[in-house]
Amino acid sequence: MRAIRVASAALLGACALAFTAPAAHASGESSGFRVGVLPQTIAAGGQVTLRATGCDQDVFVSSGVFDDVTIRKGQSSATAVVDWDAKPGALYEVTFHCGTFWQNADLTIAGGRPVPTPMPVPPYNRGVHAGEGGSLAGFDLKEIGLGAALIAGSVGAAYHFSRRRTGADDA
Repeated sequence: MRAIRVASAALLGACALAFTAPAAHASGESSGFRVGVLPQTIAAGGQVTLRATGCDQDVFVSSGVFDDVTIRKGQSSATAVVDWDAKPGALYEVTFHCGTFWQNADLTIAGGRPVPTPMPVPPYNRGVHAGEGGSLAGFDLKEIGLGAALIAGSVGAAYHFSRRRTGADDA
């Protein structure tokens, strides 16, 4: 019984050591894999350039402030749009993955928000869309009749089965 416990502990320790050893070397600092975010401070809704060099495969970039981005093999940069709901003054971590290597960079959200450029409105699209409100909006007479028939059928079936049951109990 004691041998099983010792063997289990030894196996568990060996597995833990085997899984942490690649992580110690995977940071990518000594491999030549370099990353950057330009600009390092940006307002919510702005566009950042993500740069990665020293990787001979696709680089996957993730952060809590923009959608995941892939820098394709042979390219050194890609762009991402910062989410509009990013907190002003917050510091977000951007993680770059190159195979088993990774690097982190920081991205700070500026206090203000850029002013979105207004879209021109075509002249035929102005005014109120009237006449489509009320309780019958979007329904036609066939749908209303079908709904009424289903309700009447379920009420009739419930009445029929309740009358049959009370009739059987009285007999």
